[in-house]
Amino acid sequence: MVRWIGDVFTSDVGWNHLETLVDIGNRLAGTEGERRAAEATREALESVGTRNARLDPFEIQGWTREGSSLEAGEERLECLALPRSPSGTVSGELVDLGYGLPEEYEQRDLEGAVVLVRSDVPDYYDRYLHRREKYYHAVENGAVGFVYRNHVEGCLPPTGSVGSAERRSANSRTESNGTDEDPIGEIPAVGVSSEVGARLSRRFEGEAVELTVEAEIHEAESANVHAELGPDTDERVLVTSHVDAHDISEGAMDNGAGTATVVEIANALASREDDLETRVEFVVYGAEEVGLVGSSHHAERADHGTITAIVNNDGVVADRTLSLSTHGFDGLETAAEAVADRYDHPIEIVPRLSPHSDHWPFVAHGVPGYHVSSTSDSAGRGWGHTSADTLDKLEKRDLRESAILLSALVVSLARADVTVEHRPESAIVEDLEAEDLAEGMRVTGDWPYDE
Repeated sequence: MVRWIGDVFTSDVGWNHLETLVDIGNRLAGTEGERRAAEATREALESVGTRNARLDPFEIQGWTREGSSLEAGEERLECLALPRSPSGTVSGELVDLGYGLPEEYEQRDLEGAVVLVRSDVPDYYDRYLHRREKYYHAVENGAVGFVYRNHVEGCLPPTGSVGSAERRSANSRTESNGTDEDPIGEIPAVGVSSEVGARLSRRFEGEAVELTVEAEIHEAESANVHAELGPDTDERVLVTSHVDAHDISEGAMDNGAGTATVVEIANALASREDDLETRVEFVVYGAEEVGLVGSSHHAERADHGTITAIVNNDGVVADRTLSLSTHGFDGLETAAEAVADRYDHPIEIVPRLSPHSDHWPFVAHGVPGYHVSSTSDSAGRGWGHTSADTLDKLEKRDLRESAILLSALVVSLARADVTVEHRPESAIVEDLEAEDLAEGMRVTGDWPYDE
């Protein structure tokens, strides 16, 4: 046991792959950079000894940023178009809704307005509000434009996709350059820094502002990367991440680090393949940042009954301590606690649901899955989804320690005598309702259940 741990703790395989990814540049879904990153990941998995390393391509709707502007009075303020915003120019009264809590939309007349909301939620609020939920509350209440204000100081406008194929199909408010099935949002949307948002609110609330987004919408292709280790069993443990990133940054934390961790885990398990009693399948998804497209593509084609557990890495290495959301699966919590105890290393266990990464298209239907990230003392994404998501924020030590713990966790999950019971879909629905997540998912068109 000591030898393999030493090998991982002195390995540069994962970190070298992380450097490869961040040096590619733009890895937005459907771009040449994303394709190069997927191919480099396939090669990295093959080079550490996995078998059947391959790409599974699929078509997506491409979105290319061309320009944006936000004009108030005689000022032109810095902003950033949000992916899958429609092109167009709108004008209306600026309304600052603060945190953009659901009830705050109901308290103001937003018909024809341009809505400004923060990217965080207050400490007293009991759940996270995703950007797209805030966006679609604005759409439903008649707003014509959406301005997303970063809560992190530092002159960093945030990015992040809007739009939903299900929403547009059900109730399209505006014309799209694509079909009704294309996941383009209904109203133009931009991100602004904390400082620009403060200036907007102080000087121009209640006054007319003009918002413009220019973007090209086109056909594109993404791909998932697959590779395997262990015996050729029908059952499998999935070890996953996503390779795409937003075009404005290196995407080091989100999610180059997750993909580098998957490569390092594969490197560790290749040297102890005889310890695996169940097949381990490594899957690095494309097009996560634009609506979990790659993982949804996989989930629609996979036999859920053969998947014993999912270890999805999205947000790792940002801190030394792992945080594992276990989605109410008691067996996953037990396995994680056993690894923490065995290695005398803290692991934060969060038993609540986390419906915003690539485990979710499986977990939503009862497949056991972790969302593996890192602990954080700050609210929200921090530097994620901004130009400050860069390699210098991460430490090689944290990647190595995470890979050691997660490799041990995967080996334990791959034991033939370990069974993590799938949960009934109805139990997941009950938890979504109990944790006050259902309303937001219905608003965004992400509710995956028939009603």
